[in-house]
Amino acid sequence: MKRRSFLKNIVVGTATLATVMLPYGVSRLLAPGIKIPKRNYLRPPGALKNDAEFVVACIGCGLCGEVCPPRCIRFHGRDGGAKVNTPYIDAAEKGCILCSKCIDVCPTNALTTTPIEKVDMGIAEIDRSACYPWVDQGICGACVSICPLGDKAISFKMWNQYRPYVRYGCVGCGLCVEVCPHPSKPIWIVDRSQEDVAKHAV
Repeated sequence: MKRRSFLKNIVVGTATLATVMLPYGVSRLLAPGIKIPKRNYLRPPGALKNDAEFVVACIGCGLCGEVCPPRCIRFHGRDGGAKVNTPYIDAAEKGCILCSKCIDVCPTNALTTTPIEKVDMGIAEIDRSACYPWVDQGICGACVSICPLGDKAISFKMWNQYRPYVRYGCVGCGLCVEVCPHPSKPIWIVDRSQEDVAKHAV
């Protein structure tokens, strides 16, 4: 009886926790067939698309981090393995403002000159089960207002309760991730090749 009661308490507790967490996007974990893109670190703008080639080309000089105005560029330490000393951006902490200063000082071809609209750090994806406007918790607009590319990358559709939509003009700078006020950060940057992107970008 004690064991049966113990198992019952576990089941009830798990169900309760799941119910409480639904507004924060965990519902995507519970929905069958839904894949959640991995929240990834971003390479600076102009980085070689093949990461293995980028790691070889980057000499770990740190100049890109020194000139970065918002100080969003960090460097892999021992956790990076072969990537040690290579730059990355954690958009949840600090997004890229696309100033291209890092590209200008790179002494190798790890970061190459790229027009702002051609930068490809990824593409933003919105978890519609947690984003405030998408769950009818009011109008937010932080992601739309901060975007350096304007409505080419992310915009509202007025007839749909001001819910934000990501467009294919998004270059993945991560500023929208940085400013998102939701504690679970229901917007993040994914690799443009991921299948999930198509259903969230227009």
